[in-house]
Amino acid sequence: RSYPSFAMPPKNDKKKDAEKSAKKDKYPVSKSGGKAKMKKWSKGRVRGKLNNLVLFNKATYYKLCKEVPNYKLIPPAVISERLEIHGSLARAALQELLSKGFI
Repeated sequence: RSYPSFAMPPKNDKKKDAEKSAKKDKYPVSKSGGKAKMKKWSKGRVRGKLNNLVLFNKATYYKLCKEVPNYKLIPPAVISERLEIHGSLARAALQELLSKGFI
């Protein structure tokens, strides 16, 4: 059984055409306004790779013993940043300074 094949012509919606032409004619001069441009997401800062020490060498250990007790605030983050050591090493260093009585 075969059905006759024919293509239907596209619909011509007179209402939509009338609305479109009315909108075009309404504001022919100024095209500003309407949808505002969406703000693009910032990429954020890309931090460089930190190459912090995992174990103390003599120079950093000396620096730890001399400078760190004079700091006003001594959280592991500050020690890690200033001496360029890992956070876990900074925590262990604080414990050692405390046990030796430096701080």
